[in-house]
Parts: sequence; C-alpha cells; structure tokens
Amino acid sequence: MSTRRKARRPQSQGGRPRLLSEEVEARLVGASRTGVAVELAADMAGVSRSSFLAWMARGRAEVESRDAGADPDPAEEEYAALYEKVRTARATAAARAMMNIRRVADGGIVTKVTTRKYRDSVTGEIVEETVEDRTSPDWRADAWYLERQHREHYGKDAIVAVEINGLGDIPTGQDDAVDLSALAERLDRTLFAVEYPPELEDGSVVDAEVVE
Repeated sequence: MSTRRKARRPQSQGGRPRLLSEEVEARLVGASRTGVAVELAADMAGVSRSSFLAWMARGRAEVESRDAGADPDPAEEEYAALYEKVRTARATAAARAMMNIRRVADGGIVTKVTTRKYRDSVTGEIVEETVEDRTSPDWRADAWYLERQHREHYGKDAIVAVEINGLGDIPTGQDDAVDLSALAERLDRTLFAVEYPPELEDGSVVDAEVVE
C-alpha cells in the first residue's frame, strides 16, 4: 500500500517570486561544480546558507522517501531535483580534484617548453628542436590522498606498525622502549632529504598534460 504525505505549503504566496528560481538553482549547481564550500555557493547564488541547507535537506528527505517506496510528493519535486543536481556537481568537482592529485603523484606534468632553431651543418637545412621539462613523481600527493581517504590506516592519529631499516639501531625487543619522538625526527630528515625541482616546489606549472 503506497503512502502519501501531507504536502508542504508553498514558500511563496501572494504572487511574490519564488526564492528557489531556475536562475538561483543554476547558480547553486554551477558553484557546486567548482567544488567551493556551501557558504560560498550560497553567496554566489545570492541566497543565505540556511536557505540552501534547508532546500538540500528537503530534497534529500524526498529522495530517500522515494527510494524507500513512497509516492513522489509534487510539492517537493524542485527540492529533490536540486539535491540530485548539487550532489552530482560536487561529486564531479571531487573527481576532477582527485585526478589532478593523481597527475602530480604520477609526474609527467609539463613545466617548461623550450624551442630553438639552428642550421644543420651537414644538410644546411633549418632544424627546429623542442625540449620539454616534466615533473618527477611526487610521493607527497599520494601521502595526502592516503591520509584523507584511508584515515583509519594512514591518518595522523592512526596507530601504524612500521618496520624501518637503515635508520640506525632501533630496539626490537618487546621490553625495550622506543623513542618515538627521535624516530619521527629521523624519518622527517630522511624523507625530506629528497630534492624536488624548483618549479614543482613553487607550483609554477604551465601545462597539465600527462605523458603516458
């Protein structure tokens, strides 16, 4: 047996324009697609944060109610549509950001392109040569990903058992106390001894094409 819910009273009365207009919806979805915070998305659309969150809450409730088998409520259709569009937009922004993180981790981003022309000493023809500088793989991007996506194993507060070799004599007996502070300091010195190209350190990337 299907269930019906009491329709909510429309927010706008007396011929006043609806606050959730098609233009406002388009602005909210467009802002969400960039990945900005909820407050900024609401500001860009010209509405309050509380209104945006209230609309999203109503939309989510309607979508979940439909998924549970209830009949669609026509009064909640616009909020359900907004919820679905914003959720998809924010997921798209997250996927794009993650793809950029993977590019940095894998390396191969073009940072500098140099083109020079010279005359071949044998043929006498003008030869054009192009040289591209590309970034090396950066383990820090992978570390950022693991720390946030697998926090239970790699987060800062996670308890991780690590076997370390080549960093000095570390007590291995069960009754021996390990100086964790000293160990962390040695790890820090070792890991950050790796030198990276200056263009990678200052973020001056000029192109985002990845070499397969």
